[in-house]
Amino acid sequence: MDLSVGEAKQDGEAIFVGIIHDLTERKRTEEQLVQAQKMETVGQLSGGIAHDFNNLLTVIVGNAEFLSEKLKSRQDLKQLADDIGRAGDRGAELTQRLLAFGRRQMLRPIEIECNGLLDSMHKLLRRTLREDIEINTDLDPDIPLAFADPAQLESAVLNIALNAQDAMPTGGRLTISTANASLDDHYKSLHPEVLPGEYVLVSVTDDGEGMPKEVIERVFEPFFTTKEVGKGSGLGLSMVYGFVKQSNGHVSIYSEPGLGTTIRIYLPQAAAKSERPQAPSPSDSEKLPRGAETVMIVEDDPFVRSYAVMRLESLGYSVVAAVDGADALQKLRTNTHVDILFTDIVMPGGINGWELADLARQLRPGLPVLLTSGYALETLAKHGRLRAGAIVLTKPYRKADLARRLREVVSVSELLSKSHLQAPAALLIASEKL
Repeated sequence: MDLSVGEAKQDGEAIFVGIIHDLTERKRTEEQLVQAQKMETVGQLSGGIAHDFNNLLTVIVGNAEFLSEKLKSRQDLKQLADDIGRAGDRGAELTQRLLAFGRRQMLRPIEIECNGLLDSMHKLLRRTLREDIEINTDLDPDIPLAFADPAQLESAVLNIALNAQDAMPTGGRLTISTANASLDDHYKSLHPEVLPGEYVLVSVTDDGEGMPKEVIERVFEPFFTTKEVGKGSGLGLSMVYGFVKQSNGHVSIYSEPGLGTTIRIYLPQAAAKSERPQAPSPSDSEKLPRGAETVMIVEDDPFVRSYAVMRLESLGYSVVAAVDGADALQKLRTNTHVDILFTDIVMPGGINGWELADLARQLRPGLPVLLTSGYALETLAKHGRLRAGAIVLTKPYRKADLARRLREVVSVSELLSKSHLQAPAALLIASEKL
């Protein structure tokens, strides 16, 4: 925060005025811009180096090929020339990835049907990945065409899949999914480089080791790798980053140690590639189901919490906010009026969302509970954090989806109460942490 204090005289007495400015959002935006500028600078440097290296490699590979043709009678020397050529080819592959990160590669974007492309990749992935890696697909049949380079999209998915395999040394599950996605102005405030609008979302999820925060912050930087020397160049994800950015899209990563990783690629829709997104009209918002109940939102991330509070209040609800499970239980024990519990599943402090739901119902029998998670459903199920009968909304969720699910969870609770049945453990909403 920033504090400024002024002094003045009134009737011979000193009076003071203090003004406190909340700098949280500004600092967060500054950090995002610094990161974007760093990536842009590294991209320009990498792209320039790659072009120079390609000139050198042209000479090296060309002369190696010429020598190989002239040394057919000397197989020992011809082998050396061939080795030089193969090494040059590997160098060319690395520089191509640098060009991708620097957004200087030649793209050939067309309208592509992502479901068909990903479905056709299944055999390639099956041949490429180890046998102990299970490959699943969850493709939304209603997604529109995307506008991107299909060859680069295939390469990006393959790179992510190979990284996922390394994160699952003893085997695991890889899930590739597609969905419609809408990135709004609030998302842009957290990610200034993003253009709000409608996108085709391609997600790749593994249930491997996951990554700590300090690794996630650098994972798209070229040459950054956590693998042993000789095991990786550190250019796979940087290539993905460059391809997506050059395609006017967005890429995000969601990971935590022990819970796996989800990488989301947002590609512009073909029909919307030259159009500015239109803000929803007031009449659209007025049609959303609204409520007057009090909702307790339990979320440890302050930015996610403030966003959820804003969305809930705009739908007519009163809101009580809690930072974790212990805080929520304390407020419930103090007779705070709460009609609906809306909580994240994975939270610090020793009480997860499922446990909080059970404990809250002991205090408030029949309390409707809506849960949220940034993790893929497959990951939650494997770790025993997804219960049977859950109602699932794919991530990211929109205001309309939240509005409908809130009324649905209330309706189900009322129906069960009238039927004298025990309420289910919870209803689940799997959501992007916008």
